[in-house]
Amino acid sequence: MNVTKDRQTAHNRVVSRVYGHGRGWVFTPNDFRDLGTRQAIGTILRRLVKRGAIERLGYGLYHYPVKHPTIGTISPSPENVARAIVSRAGARLLPSGAYAANILGLSKQVPARITFLTDAQSRTVRLGRQVIQLKPTATRNLATADRISGIVIQALRFLGRKNVNERVIQELRSRLSKDEKKILVKDAKYAPAWLEAFLRQVAKSR
Repeated sequence: MNVTKDRQTAHNRVVSRVYGHGRGWVFTPNDFRDLGTRQAIGTILRRLVKRGAIERLGYGLYHYPVKHPTIGTISPSPENVARAIVSRAGARLLPSGAYAANILGLSKQVPARITFLTDAQSRTVRLGRQVIQLKPTATRNLATADRISGIVIQALRFLGRKNVNERVIQELRSRLSKDEKKILVKDAKYAPAWLEAFLRQVAKSR
């Protein structure tokens, strides 16, 4: 048995998978569990970090970075980071708070703390000045995960009843497609009672 050759083969397969996903990919050692033991994969990833081929974002979390000719390394998107963390567990994610409002154009400012509701374990990752938080929540709050309706509900909950005005309704009405508005009406039952009327106003065609 040629141990050196086997190690080189595992290394090449790991590198091939990283490059195959392309720049911007965020991953964990679990994404290579079919290529070797956790210890062997960990060793390979540490070597790739040392070479500068990939970046370590946190414990067990890595990134194949996008390189910009002027500004240098570009940080991964919050969604990619969150999905990499929960990928093996198959957990659900839902942007919430100020970040949900930002996604929908209801807030211009990208928050320093980006929160995702999830049915996975709690975890916080710091990327420079930005913090990405996975916050466990009740199953009911994740009924609309991976749907635009869920982001709308979370954004409006963040804004609060006093700040959900005609401008906000018009912004959402122009942003959502006809099919998305239909989904919004169906999912209104998952929103707080005070929000249901606003969601139906958003879904109206003008």
